Amino acid sequence: MTEAVQSRHTLESATIRFAGDSGDGMQLTGTQFTNTSATLGNDISTFPDFPAEIRAPAGTVPGVSGFQIRFASEDIHTPGDRPDVLVAMNPAALKANIADLVPGGLLIVNEDAFGKSNLKKAEYGDVNPLEDGSLDTFRVVRIPLSTQTEQAVAEAGLNKKAAERCKNFYALGLVYYLYDRPMEQSMAWIERKFAKNAQIQDANKMALRAGYNYADTAEIFADTYQVPKARLASGTYRGITGNQALAMGLVAAAQIADKPLMYGSYPITPASDILHELARLRHYGVRTFQAEDEIAAIGATIGAAYGGAFAATGTSGPGICLKSEAMGLAVMTELPLVIVNVQRAGPSTGMPTKTEQSDLLQVMYGRNGDSPMAVVAPATPGECFTMAIEAFRIAVKYMTPVVILSDGYLANGAEPWKIPNLDQLPQIEVSHDIDPATFQPYSRNEQTLARPWAVPGQPGLEHRIGGLEKDDIKGNVSYDPDNHQKMTDLRAAKIAGIADDVPPLEIIGNADADTLVLSWGGTYGSILTAVNQFNNDGGNIAAAHFRYLNPFPANTAEVLAKYRRILVCELNNGQLDLLIRARFARETNSFLKVKGKPFQVSELLAFFKEHQA
Repeated sequence: MTEAVQSRHTLESATIRFAGDSGDGMQLTGTQFTNTSATLGNDISTFPDFPAEIRAPAGTVPGVSGFQIRFASEDIHTPGDRPDVLVAMNPAALKANIADLVPGGLLIVNEDAFGKSNLKKAEYGDVNPLEDGSLDTFRVVRIPLSTQTEQAVAEAGLNKKAAERCKNFYALGLVYYLYDRPMEQSMAWIERKFAKNAQIQDANKMALRAGYNYADTAEIFADTYQVPKARLASGTYRGITGNQALAMGLVAAAQIADKPLMYGSYPITPASDILHELARLRHYGVRTFQAEDEIAAIGATIGAAYGGAFAATGTSGPGICLKSEAMGLAVMTELPLVIVNVQRAGPSTGMPTKTEQSDLLQVMYGRNGDSPMAVVAPATPGECFTMAIEAFRIAVKYMTPVVILSDGYLANGAEPWKIPNLDQLPQIEVSHDIDPATFQPYSRNEQTLARPWAVPGQPGLEHRIGGLEKDDIKGNVSYDPDNHQKMTDLRAAKIAGIADDVPPLEIIGNADADTLVLSWGGTYGSILTAVNQFNNDGGNIAAAHFRYLNPFPANTAEVLAKYRRILVCELNNGQLDLLIRARFARETNSFLKVKGKPFQVSELLAFFKEHQA
């Protein structure tokens, strides 16, 4: 009998998806693989995918949790369109994800889970997909994962249910072997995580080691792979999600300005982790307030801004609806306030864990009266840090509320982030040096039109505050029609003036093309990858990505005028497209998607090809 010979291949990048019930630890497994790959020097991009239902029945398709990671030896910007490897812990995970696996891809399944009950829950009926030939186009590796995990951890003395829960680390060990990843970092994490429970600690370490050793000795994989480290710019890196970066950016802004930070929020998916992260940073002068509802959260933060603190509140789309009246109050009182909206699929409760970009018009116009406010949108998870600082810079300089439009894809996705030099962070100048002899609450800076930030408790700076229209200069309540016209115009002019204080809109791709692709926010990675690939394949296209949405950068009209054809790509039914058409009188062609998923590079390439002729 001839022994099987394994072949080891070197790849530029690989994409893996772990999928199972929400209780199977797929997010933990994916995170561990991500952290190990980052430590090895790979560039990484991740896409965690959570069940939209809080307690979907176990074994059903709505209850499937997934984690996709792409790791590479080159610079990457997306977590990959389709996985090369799918690890499916049960029939529901297989059914929800098999259509995405590349033809000829590697499918690792826990065959123990494919009993009649689980097949029925996943709506396979009496047909077992492992037996009916439907998976013949893939390389299928069937492993009795549950049984082997229980056997591997038997010495730990756990009961059957607790032992089986270690199967995610068994699966992690399999994939670590497949891609030549070391186990040491995950072993150290297990020791830290379960330091107070030696039994659980030992069981998970046994499972991880057993999975790795089984893959090695049983030679279940005909091919194994290695992905060399990426050539990243020198510096100190860490893996970071958008929510983590945004929280640190808010703290950094307050530290730069030597101000306390107050963050008020009502827990809502997918923004809740910002509150969790900030609660851990109280030693940096951070005060967190978990409110009873969205209205209380923003009300408290407006009060904190009035009191002289750096104040922020965070939510997702439905929460913005509830905050809208108070957002108008922040516009009227002209106080510096940062409002974070981590967008999710709507309307109403919608799909809480799925990504979308459908709140742009809501934050632009979703308040009564003419109440403009600045709107910015980070493009990558790491950029959430810099845009949080930028939002506070604008808010304080122009005395205005600023909205940060993040989304579920950025919030939960991770990438390597080069830790910045603190000395190189933007400066935020704050002044409360106001002469009581000349103080007027609605006098304005000639350049920015900002009113003074008069903190309560300073003698001679007492002034009236509230939601009723203010008299120009003195700030008293006014019903004068000419004054209302003037104040409305001043508030609009103040926001419009920000355009000259933000970076110009930049062109990526082929600047001399006749076609321009417009996008914004978290779609950046997919757009950039698609544009570069399209041009590398002989196409000729340019792109511009908006990080500043209100106002648009000052050179926007100039940029648009250079191109004969404008394409707009966004994860909604045409909100940026509507603004471009209305403000710049340009005809556009749009590619719009509202499936709760980010753009795939392949579908963007098809759209570009269709409109390049």
